[in-house]
Amino acid sequence: MPAGLAGHAGLRADGVRMLATLRGLDDCGADPRGGVTRLGFTPEEDAARDYLRRVAAECGLTSEIDQAGNLVIRRAHVSDRPALVMGSHLDTVPRGGTLDGTYGVIAALEVLRVLTEHQVPLAYEPVVVAFANEEGAHVPVPFWGSLAVAGRLPDPTGVVDRNGVPLSEALARAGGSIDAVDRAAWAPGSVAAYLEIHIEQGPVLEAAGVPIGVVDAIVGRTIVEFEVTGRQMHAGTTPMNQRWDALVVAARLVLAIEAVAKDDKLCAAGTVGILDALPGQTNVIPGLVRMSAEIRDGDMDRLRKAEAAILAEAQRLAGVHGVGIESRVTMRSEAVSTAEPLREAIRRAAGHLGLAYLPMYSGAGHDAQIVAAVAPIAVIFVPSVGGVSHAPEEYTAPEDLVTGANVLLHTALRV
Repeated sequence: MPAGLAGHAGLRADGVRMLATLRGLDDCGADPRGGVTRLGFTPEEDAARDYLRRVAAECGLTSEIDQAGNLVIRRAHVSDRPALVMGSHLDTVPRGGTLDGTYGVIAALEVLRVLTEHQVPLAYEPVVVAFANEEGAHVPVPFWGSLAVAGRLPDPTGVVDRNGVPLSEALARAGGSIDAVDRAAWAPGSVAAYLEIHIEQGPVLEAAGVPIGVVDAIVGRTIVEFEVTGRQMHAGTTPMNQRWDALVVAARLVLAIEAVAKDDKLCAAGTVGILDALPGQTNVIPGLVRMSAEIRDGDMDRLRKAEAAILAEAQRLAGVHGVGIESRVTMRSEAVSTAEPLREAIRRAAGHLGLAYLPMYSGAGHDAQIVAAVAPIAVIFVPSVGGVSHAPEEYTAPEDLVTGANVLLHTALRV
């Protein structure tokens, strides 16, 4: 620990306070079927931001919404030093858990509160950010908020949510502006480092009995949206050899996407998470199917080859079965490595607290990999019980959540 901070070696997060703050978000999108449905750019995400703004004000911190809809929390009297940014996101997938993303924001807020209460003289100005629309479940631009701060957001003109409503309306409601999102970009040199703490979303730490993961690299991800156009016809009167069934062809494409990862091993994972057949009637042959393909790998060359293989197979299927298949790549995120000096700060923080740690690879995407374009990054993991995430059963033991916050705190002291 830097000599000037030696007197703060005994600092700890207030676990009771942090967990209470975390639980305060449970009602923002609580789903009566179980879990949380707090999609990006919905009133539920707005409510979560409003709640944290109230918490920040109560403890003497200031907050603002940038033009991209990101929530930024700072100390009342900020310096002009580069920022040490900590955070994650507040939005969830449909019927997700209460921790994915949200824990990272709340742990960062607790660290900022401790640093402020004890007037810790850090080299950098501590700042908390809750990035907007990381999941992309409602507005299909994942990592929207972090892409904006990195200055890498595609042209937002014409972006609509999955109901066809222009994003400009929801962004204005949140406090941003579709015409000024470029102003959310962080100025060069203004951010010294970015730290993100997250539940693992996998089973590795729990199986190893280790409380802390130090992430070496984050997976790359590509999302492709397909429209398969056949011919809508009567299901009872159309002979089987005179059909152009969009869903049958889409089913073959689903299996091909699985095979690219599972059998051909061109990438680490391939998933179809969206499959909508229209008109959706039992007695009508589907004439249109909208579907997604998401592929992941830690090697970008492999990921590009997998993408090319899927697109080629889609065109082959279109030709063989006489249907139309249109494809559109909606997102590509690069696989990135975390910064070794920041990983060393995490290892030293864990050692100071007497905690074992495990070097890890992240198979899930995180805002950190987008921020890596403009600042050094590091990611800390805490265990996920059963490896479950993106589901109502998502759970991490409270003591592990508090332990992670303490590692984040002592990492901040060492940056």
